[in-house]
Amino acid sequence: MKERVAPQHTTSVHYVVMLAGLVAVGLTGSMGSTPAPVSDTLAQRTSAVAVAQAAPAARPALVALAADPAAAAVSPFRMNMSGYYDQLRSKLHWLPVRLGDSMLKTPDPQSRLLLVEAAAKNAGLDQVGLSYRDVYGIINAETSWIPRMGASKDGTPNLGIAQFEPATARAVGLTDPTDPVQAVHALALHLKDAAIWSAKRIANLKLTPEERALKLREGVSIYYNLSTKGRSVWNGLNTAKLPIETRRHIANARIGAQEAAELEEQLQSVRARVGVPGMMTASFQKNSGG
Repeated sequence: MKERVAPQHTTSVHYVVMLAGLVAVGLTGSMGSTPAPVSDTLAQRTSAVAVAQAAPAARPALVALAADPAAAAVSPFRMNMSGYYDQLRSKLHWLPVRLGDSMLKTPDPQSRLLLVEAAAKNAGLDQVGLSYRDVYGIINAETSWIPRMGASKDGTPNLGIAQFEPATARAVGLTDPTDPVQAVHALALHLKDAAIWSAKRIANLKLTPEERALKLREGVSIYYNLSTKGRSVWNGLNTAKLPIETRRHIANARIGAQEAAELEEQLQSVRARVGVPGMMTASFQKNSGG
């Protein structure tokens, strides 16, 4: 969860064409595939790598947890969540992507937004001024949506699509950091804590609502990217003095959030063109009993 490689973003034209094909077939099937295993540490993610196909996301349906609200206050990863997670996994589709010399897999556009919207809703991110776009953005900053193994500068492994260190995963109750569905939900919960921390750090600053929203998100990246000691120096005004990796994380999270918004708009446009608005949403809600 420390530093990451700056992603290379391809043009949105390719995504519009791909989205059109995905919506046209309705995305009602499941590929049932999982990310390819990878053992390299990506040279501790300190050098840029070429991503052959960084497929962003399309609009999914939100999923309500069929769980006891009282139990939800404990930890969703310690509850019986297998049915919920299995339902989400059945809707995921994966695309091949080249990372350096390795061929890995990345969730397709529909799957990305399906995951982040469901995770953001169930974490209650709207309560702290965040949304699914912020979940998408942090994953963009961490791995460019390519599940893999990385490492912090001290050699600590960073696992999966959200790059959880083992200790952090245990702290949030995440049992399998390499499972994208679990990891994205854990990330959303972690972001809620990050937003609360960030809001306290900037509480006394005189900011416009727009400036406060930007600073809040700066703090979220700082919380996610740095250790407790490293983040404690941030006061909302000294971001430029933070490590370059953290500043890059802030920028890439911002790019990812914008990408999520653009992809959502693209999918809505594609659905309108092919005459099947809400096809994925309707299909998912029917299968989920929503």
